[in-house]
Amino acid sequence: MARIKTLYNEKVVPALMEKFQYDSVMQVPKIEKIVLNMGVGDAKENSKFLESAVEEMSLIAGQKPVVTKAKKSISNFKLREGMAVGCKVTLRGDRMYEFFDKLVNIALPRVRDFRGVSKKAFDGRGNYALGIKEQLIFPEINYDKIDKIRGMDIIITTTANTDEEARELLSLMGMPFSK
Repeated sequence: MARIKTLYNEKVVPALMEKFQYDSVMQVPKIEKIVLNMGVGDAKENSKFLESAVEEMSLIAGQKPVVTKAKKSISNFKLREGMAVGCKVTLRGDRMYEFFDKLVNIALPRVRDFRGVSKKAFDGRGNYALGIKEQLIFPEINYDKIDKIRGMDIIITTTANTDEEARELLSLMGMPFSK
């Protein structure tokens, strides 16, 4: 069983029960899923970019990403409907906990000049969004095989009803929020 999941069950649940006065254990918020999304705008000129992005993302997430396609045609961006423009992965269960563990304990501390993640990136319903500027911070990525530095969005969906509950949940699970 994932280290983070054990931490959640043994330490986080009792702490949240105490702080928010829940009646039942089932009311305690938990992480539902983590979605990784990478937009590859250059894919329209060269399809190799998309292939390498898909490859990198499957290394990072541990499962194969879905290629996302353009919904509308936009002539200013030379974009047609149905063109491949990125890739995304939805992680749930043990893979999700493993990824969260890796993100918090290995990847984020490797960011240059890292002072913690923003406390303001909650959406009002207890979900957290985080942008990463380069994929090199993940240990699976080999620096020499990179053709281009790409960023990605990481969205952490929780069952919390308020941002305060979600912030408490994530900080107890080790998310390094800035002071």
